[in-house]
Amino acid sequence: MFAEGKILIGCNEDDNVFLLPKLANRHGLIAGATGTGKTVTLKVLAESFSDLGVPVFLADMKGDISGLAKVGSDNDFITKNREKYSLDEKGFKFKEYPVEFWDLFGQKGLPVRVTLSEMGPVLLSKILNLSEAQSGVLNIVFRVADENSLPIIDLKDLKSMINYVVEHKDQFESQYGAIAEKSANTILRSLITLEDQGGNDFFGEPALEINDFMQVDDNGCGVINILDAQKLSLSPEIYSTFLLWMLSTLFEDLPEVGDMDKPKFVFFFDEAHLLFDDMSPEFGKKIEQIVRLIRSKGVGLYFISQSPADIPDDILAQLGNRVQHALHAYTPKDQKAVKVAAETFRPNPDFDTAEVISNLGIGQALVSVLDEKGVPTVVEQVDIVPPQSYIGAIDDSLRAQLIDISTLKGKYAEAYDRESAYELLLNKIDENPNIESEVVPETREVIEEAKAQAQEEPASEEPEQAQQPGAADVLGGILGTVLGGQTQTKGGRAKKSSTQKVAERAASQAANTVAREVTKGLMRGIFGQMK
Repeated sequence: MFAEGKILIGCNEDDNVFLLPKLANRHGLIAGATGTGKTVTLKVLAESFSDLGVPVFLADMKGDISGLAKVGSDNDFITKNREKYSLDEKGFKFKEYPVEFWDLFGQKGLPVRVTLSEMGPVLLSKILNLSEAQSGVLNIVFRVADENSLPIIDLKDLKSMINYVVEHKDQFESQYGAIAEKSANTILRSLITLEDQGGNDFFGEPALEINDFMQVDDNGCGVINILDAQKLSLSPEIYSTFLLWMLSTLFEDLPEVGDMDKPKFVFFFDEAHLLFDDMSPEFGKKIEQIVRLIRSKGVGLYFISQSPADIPDDILAQLGNRVQHALHAYTPKDQKAVKVAAETFRPNPDFDTAEVISNLGIGQALVSVLDEKGVPTVVEQVDIVPPQSYIGAIDDSLRAQLIDISTLKGKYAEAYDRESAYELLLNKIDENPNIESEVVPETREVIEEAKAQAQEEPASEEPEQAQQPGAADVLGGILGTVLGGQTQTKGGRAKKSSTQKVAERAASQAANTVAREVTKGLMRGIFGQMK
């Protein structure tokens, strides 16, 4: 809670432990086993920064962080600590906080979208778990798109560009080096998995503007941006890469501000181990550099994980403000983790830090913060102060109401699809009458067979609803598959998208006219196809 111009984290019978606002951008760590109180500590810090007028971003992994939007209420634990530490006299008061709900899937918050061009090939390679060779091909694709003014906004743009670069690799290899078709096909297959994880929802426009996370309400309180991550946590690569994109964007876009009386923005990384799992040494070095330098831009980073051992040493060394909840020492591995956690603190002569870590109760923690000179204080055992907002999740109706009244809803609620690489490459097809020569042989054989069948089959006189599928329908089905596939209705008939219906009409006409028009219609799907 915010008291005496400082952030009150916890209390014991002898003292109160405060975090100094001007040193809050020296970053921090909240660690502890599941169920020991990390979420409450996170909420207490988020509330305090909001009261201080500092916007906050955090991820809600279980849904209970949403309680920040609702007035808190008493329970036995809160009542006990309020009375024991005279919190009401220090300014404790149940209240709600200004929040903005976000969701990469647009279900429990405003949609969060990023263009693939903004994400870039390096972070995208991390999402797709690409090898060095495959990442090299992806870099070439992005370079070609950039140099030819072909914006890669969404996944269909990227698939179009990959096919385009491979089909014209003789044109590009002299400048960029070998372009392996095998690597390109692996990337295309990986994009299918990304689509299954919600990539079509995440990559697109309108793209998020990072400054929209930095709002202050009419009362001067910082808005707490809550990213619903309950579904997102099932796609850890997308989750971690989005947070890394946010971090790099903050670093690149924000100006230098030097030392400030309080942070400009505070960013909480929950499940921080996901950021560093399988991270290459080169990538880890880049993140370490950002963490070290971003504080000069007024940003405070707070990592949340079960153990300090989850954080690389070079980054852990930069986290000056630390809250350690209980860790259990049941196995040799657990005992090592407890020892590592104890060694990250400045010792207190009054107790054995490692022993206390193993015996902390729920809501208790060891805390060390930076003093006025920027030196870590001796570690103290405290009871974390209770949150002033609601403990638990809010109901869906309140969430929907808050989303509906958001000032940003009109900006982000609806997606749009402007002309980008996919459409621009289709225009190239229309302008090139010899494009048929570039159709892959396997595809050409299937099309020629369907065309021949379409020309030989007599027209049916039966009503449309009773007709059996003819060759033109078969050809249209091939086109529809290239353009994105079909789903089946309960009656077994294909349910077609508007794009597929257009393709089938074009196929029906082409079966009775010239072959070139058939091929042109097919090629409208080739750049969205996975070969």
